[in-house]
Amino acid sequence: MWRDFIREFAERKPDRTAVVDRVTGRRYSYAALEREIRRWARHLHARRVSRGSRVVILASNRLEHLTLFFACAKLGAILVPVNHRLAPGELAEILARVEPEYFLGAGPCPLESPFTYRDLDEIDLDAEQVDPPPVTVADEDPLLMLFTSGSTGTPKGVLLHAAMLMANIRFTVEAGVLQPGDVSIVNTPFFHTGGYNVFCLPLLSIGGTLILFEGFDPGGVLAAIREDRVSVFWAVPTMFQAIHDHPDFTMTDFSEIRFFLSGGAPLSLHLIQAYHRQGVPFKQGFGLTEVGPNCFLHDTQDSFERPDSIGKPMTHSRVRVVDRDGREVGPNQVGELLIAGPHLCKGYWRDAKRFRDSLRDGFFATGDLVRVDPEGFFYVVGRLKDMYISGGENIYPGEVEKQVVAHPEITHAVVVPVPDEKWTEVGFAFFLGQKDFTLTEIRTWLDPRLARYKHPHYIRRLHALPLLANGKIDRRALKGEALRFSGK
Repeated sequence: MWRDFIREFAERKPDRTAVVDRVTGRRYSYAALEREIRRWARHLHARRVSRGSRVVILASNRLEHLTLFFACAKLGAILVPVNHRLAPGELAEILARVEPEYFLGAGPCPLESPFTYRDLDEIDLDAEQVDPPPVTVADEDPLLMLFTSGSTGTPKGVLLHAAMLMANIRFTVEAGVLQPGDVSIVNTPFFHTGGYNVFCLPLLSIGGTLILFEGFDPGGVLAAIREDRVSVFWAVPTMFQAIHDHPDFTMTDFSEIRFFLSGGAPLSLHLIQAYHRQGVPFKQGFGLTEVGPNCFLHDTQDSFERPDSIGKPMTHSRVRVVDRDGREVGPNQVGELLIAGPHLCKGYWRDAKRFRDSLRDGFFATGDLVRVDPEGFFYVVGRLKDMYISGGENIYPGEVEKQVVAHPEITHAVVVPVPDEKWTEVGFAFFLGQKDFTLTEIRTWLDPRLARYKHPHYIRRLHALPLLANGKIDRRALKGEALRFSGK
């Protein structure tokens, strides 16, 4: 059952700090945060927002992402945070699918829309003084709709219902990942699951403190670690690289940090070890919008001994690793990861068939390729959709990328396939590093580490990698660049 935990702490621990808002410079106790939530609940109720209504917010990170979410939960409504970087045509398509009862954003409306739009900064929240009647939120009631990035096709509106959100909260807390005194940072976008669900909601459920940033700022993260006693922090690999490269990195005291957590993509071993040298326990996690996102757990000691592992499944995550025919694979064999449990989403908005097609006997087919060692530790190999066949052999880009970035002068690597007359497909490797390398030099480096048929046939150094809005690498853009460069 959904818990109104902000209200609970507002009553029990009213003066405890809930949010440090780096956007406005204000601090909110749990009592103050609950007052803001109630103001929004009155405002939404007066505009006929009720159970099942969709409320769209189009804005970079700001407090309203939290206050609107909890206000919608009081009404049984669904909050839909939308990527504020979308082009007008992309936004119009999502609005047409969602049909929001209320559309809120920062600044003027970016397109002509048939739906009621209001600028967040021009709303008088004190105009309404009557609290809405209490609503009991059922386990199956969706409270959040998050759209996938759409890098491989039409974005899906993933429905996160109350039971799913509470399962992620409950098992994250029960696993000992978070403690009531923890302080964490939110600077990943709220229109992706990590913004709400990695640490934000679980930490607020136990009375912790969040530091809210409008967006990612590596210097700001380091300043918050020094000044605000940050104890846990999660981000995607490109963010951790930027933090490491910031001039304040070596002068920052990390002694208050219990651990850093990386997710969204594999992280280079060199970068993990650089944080280890600063005394920071560093873990890699795994999850996705449809399941979790907190699905695996890595103990601190294990994270030092197996830094390239995502750990073992958490108690609520039922997992299978299968081949293309659905048969379980053995130790150290590569297969697709399937996950089931109470942290599985309700489905896709108005697209039940697409969701059913993603299930295998009640397990969600993640599309991620993993292997499991004999001790039960999981390792991400890559994405099923990224795998290509060269000379009849399956090539997993993640496996190749891992060995390329093992080079001490390479920080990032991405491998995409391009057509080849002889081998059908071959790898094109892009990399970031301190110097340029020839293909022969890279192959010499890879010879003792990878079978020759896995070696890339093309290589190119970039000054920056194209990124999606969630900080992940835009492989589609790199595939187009590879095709142009190779003349295919």
